[in-house]
Amino acid sequence: MAAAAGVSYQTVSRVLNDSPNVSPETRRQVLDVIGRLEYRPNRAARALGLGRANAVTVVTADTTLYGYASTLQGIEEAARLRGLAVGVRVVESDRPDDVRHAVEYVTDPSAGSVIVVAFDSAGAGVLRALPADLPAVAATEAGGLADSARMMIFLDERQAAADATRHLLELGHRTVHHVAIPSETGTSARQAGWRDVLEAAGAVVPAVVPGGWDPRSAYLAGQRLAADPQVTAILCGNDDTALAVRRALYEAGRDVPGEVSVVGFDDVPGAAYWTPALTTVRMDFVALGRACLVAVTGESWSASDLAPPRLVVRESTAPPPDIRR
Repeated sequence: MAAAAGVSYQTVSRVLNDSPNVSPETRRQVLDVIGRLEYRPNRAARALGLGRANAVTVVTADTTLYGYASTLQGIEEAARLRGLAVGVRVVESDRPDDVRHAVEYVTDPSAGSVIVVAFDSAGAGVLRALPADLPAVAATEAGGLADSARMMIFLDERQAAADATRHLLELGHRTVHHVAIPSETGTSARQAGWRDVLEAAGAVVPAVVPGGWDPRSAYLAGQRLAADPQVTAILCGNDDTALAVRRALYEAGRDVPGEVSVVGFDDVPGAAYWTPALTTVRMDFVALGRACLVAVTGESWSASDLAPPRLVVRESTAPPPDIRR
């Protein structure tokens, strides 16, 4: 290319790397030659020369669940604005071999900087195992992982769960049951916010009903709660859980919200169109992803850039039957 453009190879390199130390006329001349010869940079070769590729690799255990997919969307949008390529590495599980393979993949210079979506044990395992000199940021459950010194960015789920629980108590429910999604921190922020409000109100704190990431486990949890006539309010760990719990209540002949109020978490796009429309907590995972990308590139960012979670009250919550009578 240098020979075809009549310039030095250093000048071609400066053009390819967007250096300002090239005249507009020379830049146009080199770019014309690049276009005519259909040259494409070899990212792997550039990574070897520069240390790390001008790219970001996202490590995640899931690309379909709403929180994961929306976080990935925010990362990609922010990266595209900065001319960064985005790759995705799915870690299959928290088994040592799967974690090791993911870590080996992202330590290759062609992977660029790394963002770990550590909402689960697999992502958290990768985060803990990353070499200290690897540029990385993590999106985590609120509070982060106590045993990692990495930069971790999260939404205030604890306050959000507290707001949802308080809403149900203010409607007149004597207590609120909780179907929980898995927590990697061991001190789930959503569970903590729920428990804080119940204890402050002097309400009974029921045993947490554990669920998985899959709807069936939430459906089975919903069946257990539906069989208890004392249950009048349920806070669910996410909207998928709420949908499965709602189905179990329906099959048991328990009306929502006539007999039982249900609150979800995340505000998936379809939540407003369920029957009844779901009261839920709106979580801005897209902004979380954008913040992670900004942070891993070394740009300044502020927690104020993240919209706080917000309770969205819809049709699935109402006063309990004894209050309405």
